[in-house]
Amino acid sequence: MSLEYLFNGIFKNKTVFVTGHTGFIGSWLVLWLQSLGAKVIGYSLEPPTKPSLFETLSLENEITHIIGDIQDKQNLSDNIEKHKPEIVIHLAAQSLVRASYEDPSETFQTNILGAVNILDSIRKLDYVKACVIMTSDKCYQNLNSNHFHKETDPLGGNDPYSASKGAAEIITNSFRNSFFNTEKNHDKNTGIASVRAGNVIGGGDWARDRIIPDCITALTTEKKIRVRNSSSIRPWQFVLEPISGILWLSSKLYTNPKTYSTAWNFGPSQTNKITVEKIVQNIIKIWNRGDWVDVSKESKDQYIESVSLLLDSTKALNSLEWKTIYSLETAINETISWYKSYYNNHVLMRELSINQIEQYSKKANQMNIAWAIN
Repeated sequence: MSLEYLFNGIFKNKTVFVTGHTGFIGSWLVLWLQSLGAKVIGYSLEPPTKPSLFETLSLENEITHIIGDIQDKQNLSDNIEKHKPEIVIHLAAQSLVRASYEDPSETFQTNILGAVNILDSIRKLDYVKACVIMTSDKCYQNLNSNHFHKETDPLGGNDPYSASKGAAEIITNSFRNSFFNTEKNHDKNTGIASVRAGNVIGGGDWARDRIIPDCITALTTEKKIRVRNSSSIRPWQFVLEPISGILWLSSKLYTNPKTYSTAWNFGPSQTNKITVEKIVQNIIKIWNRGDWVDVSKESKDQYIESVSLLLDSTKALNSLEWKTIYSLETAINETISWYKSYYNNHVLMRELSINQIEQYSKKANQMNIAWAIN
């Protein structure tokens, strides 16, 4: 199946600069961009985990692979100017809530200065036509009220990670209005948008303190899965869902920056409200063995995470004709089948991962989703 026609074929032969390309979401994004015929320039720290999806997919030799710190403004700017990308996608971040408690300073510097550095690096460059800044669903002031957050809701965040993402949103909006406003600066035609998505599941995530990697680690070592927040609700979605949103938004920004330069939620259907406990039970069922234990009472964990985090993606549905493709059941099945193949060594993981992108795109086409229609 040829994927180059997807997203109106906008990525074929385009140079796309991706920060955070060695991470979990970044690796899936790079693999998909390659399938779309894009020339990918990756700028990131070394892969954050062992094993890592980036190394599993052998991406290093397939793209222009640059090891660099998003906090190093000069190095970042020099590489952007050297490669002259038409599209910039900023994913680089310290992405874990618990790690933000352990090192808040590093979290703020990476997530806040990172956004400043990428936007400041491109604000005088005419060849950059679209820039997407990925933040998080945790950027909202969350009162745990089972409220589905809209893009117009107040930003906030009690923990350092959430606060850093709220700040990144404010910074993005500031740069957009100060330097990329097409009404004020008629010579500017760069689209700047932010994306709020979270609780992504899929094969190849080995980050600590995330429910899927925690489950896989326990299951492959025949230990009980230790669950801290069994009643917490999250907007679970398959990894390709927000990536399809990012790619579709990038293509829209490229052709019509004025209309699409704003903030966007990419979250699952509002019916996909499910607790951590249910997720764990489903994973054990698919894995066909294993057990779990609730450790919330025995854990003296001072790190507080939100009980409920929910997104309203109506704006993306109405204005981008974007919505999630997979049910939560399918998302879990695709995720666990990836890990089963990895640990059983039954197939080449790059081929399997490309096949998952192809099957996801095929399903989107069958559903007449705008980005997947030829």
